[in-house]
Amino acid sequence: MPELYLKSTDKHLGHISEDELKFLAKHLEEESLEDEDYTITSLTLAFLKEQKIGDNLLKLLEEALGEGDEVEVKFTRS
Repeated sequence: MPELYLKSTDKHLGHISEDELKFLAKHLEEESLEDEDYTITSLTLAFLKEQKIGDNLLKLLEEALGEGDEVEVKFTRS
């Protein structure tokens, strides 16, 4: 099961499903096939909401962004 982390601090944000990971890969830019991180902004979240992001993933990304302008998250597979 994939795990989501803040890239800067390795703070664990929570578990995401394979489908949620596929959603991110489908809708966000990846720099390479091995890319395991994504930059999230308030505009990114608005776009993902339009694309029907699931509640769990939305909650985790909103918590990661907090009051900031931008955050990088990464995933690992356990």
